[in-house]
Amino acid sequence: MAEAPTLDFNAFVTRKKAEHVGGAQEGEHDYSYVLDRQTRATFEHAKAVELAVASTVRMYKQVWRGQLLGNAVRVSDRQFPRIHGIVNECAETLGIHVPQVYIVNNPTLNAATYGTDDESFVMVHSALVDHYSDEELRTVLGHECGHIHNKHVVYLTTLHYLKLVAQAYLGVLVAPAMLPLNAWSRRAEITCDRAGMLCAKNEHVAARALTKLVLGSHKLYDEFNIEAFLEQYEEGKDGIGRYMEAFASHPYLPKRVLAMRIFGESSLYRQRIGSGTGLTMEQVDERVKALLKGDA
Repeated sequence: MAEAPTLDFNAFVTRKKAEHVGGAQEGEHDYSYVLDRQTRATFEHAKAVELAVASTVRMYKQVWRGQLLGNAVRVSDRQFPRIHGIVNECAETLGIHVPQVYIVNNPTLNAATYGTDDESFVMVHSALVDHYSDEELRTVLGHECGHIHNKHVVYLTTLHYLKLVAQAYLGVLVAPAMLPLNAWSRRAEITCDRAGMLCAKNEHVAARALTKLVLGSHKLYDEFNIEAFLEQYEEGKDGIGRYMEAFASHPYLPKRVLAMRIFGESSLYRQRIGSGTGLTMEQVDERVKALLKGDA
């Protein structure tokens, strides 16, 4: 049975208090979405979130080690070396340690990162490997490595745990922690979509990888019209259904694609792929803010 890392909540809190997460650090996180950084900074003073994190660590140590990894297959240079190579490339691009990656037998297109910032691992559903090219998989694994690079992991683990609690018991009991974590998670996804683009170095591949999540059909991929899909955002952004997004952990997918297009216009991205200059990250973030609010 695969071994999961041991989580140390006290060490996590001590390290967080010593960090400054309000801005980009030494150029390594200059792509991150500003509201992601700012929200994480407020969590240090949010008692409900702190208690949820502590509970998650205790639960993880007692239960999740066996349940989450007991039937997973660990990726290595001897086990699925092709995927292992992609993970190594993404980690090198973002300047992080190479995370452990596990393949899970699951028919849904998904991947997730759990653990702590120091000891984290990526779970990839087998269906995603079947549906994605290597270039598209690089986008997904780059996205997950972005969570590690931006110190998202313990909060993602906490949000996952709270969802399980909400399903099993009264959701209102965990709402004080879930609502701010969901709001932060939507912002964190914008950051990590950018990380995926930086790893893929191809905006069109990154967009295709993202839209496959909403489609999930081999027979329809070749017929998919991304521009027609994005028009759905224009049709729905003024309707009452947009308010339901406040309870989601991810922004609606058309917004994510449009936000990636804005990042594709940035000097940061264009210089990383060797194609010139463009918008500043301040300009990018202002346009993305308006997009996420429904003003763009």
